[in-house]
Amino acid sequence: MKKLRIFMGFAILLQVSAPIHADKLDQDDALQLFEAGKIQPLPLILHTARARRPGRVIEVELEREQGRVVYEVEVLDGRGRIWEMHIGAATAKVLSTERER
Repeated sequence: MKKLRIFMGFAILLQVSAPIHADKLDQDDALQLFEAGKIQPLPLILHTARARRPGRVIEVELEREQGRVVYEVEVLDGRGRIWEMHIGAATAKVLSTERER
């Protein structure tokens, strides 16, 4: 039951993200990867993102980049800056961080 609640939060965030492109994964893909244990749960990813850049998470996408699955997380910090992070979906490790504005 706990896995289902964690995934449902993930599904809701996926719905409010940007339109899906060729490299974006949809909710069905995400559910399959999650249930197969190939991606980490969203709460862990959000914790990782906020530990690196404290603030409010404003967008989360799951995508395939260069053969690996990554979470793209945007965080709005206390100074009004937006940070985009790529976090390995399998490892929950930050792969890159860049300031958007």
